[in-house]
Amino acid sequence: MSRTTATSPAYPASPAPATAGAPVRRLTVLYDAECSLCAHVRDWLLRQRRLVPLELVPAGSDEARRRFPGLDHATTLDEVTVVADAGQVYRGAAAWVVVLWALREHRPLAHRLSTPTGAVLARGAVLAAAKWRGGQFGGRAYRRADGWAYEPGKGWLYTGPGCDDGACASR
Repeated sequence: MSRTTATSPAYPASPAPATAGAPVRRLTVLYDAECSLCAHVRDWLLRQRRLVPLELVPAGSDEARRRFPGLDHATTLDEVTVVADAGQVYRGAAAWVVVLWALREHRPLAHRLSTPTGAVLARGAVLAAAKWRGGQFGGRAYRRADGWAYEPGKGWLYTGPGCDDGACASR
């Protein structure tokens, strides 16, 4: 698995030899809790059988800041970030691959995606998700905070504020 440079206070911005080759026994996935796609993936991950325990923590939350004070938490809201128990930090495509590696049914796929050819596919999937979240495919237009929710099988549902006071919010 490729991994990015660790960036917590215990691990400086240069390569972290202390974590090189360290076994991964637990992963913390930082996800955007306000992103419907991210919440859907979180729910999917919670239903999967795991070979490595996963903890799912909202990115930028007080909990994430407490656990990982050296991370750039604004970046964790823009790019999926996974932190392993020995301090390894994975971002983008590498983060998706390491999460798949932790799942019983998806570990073989993770091994294929960790090859040079597979990495191109993994990067493409991450870029497509980023475009969706960034609004090109409607991602930013459908935010939980605005009353939108995605339900598999039903699609996008709007559950915004009611018109009790006679002033309905426009969509």
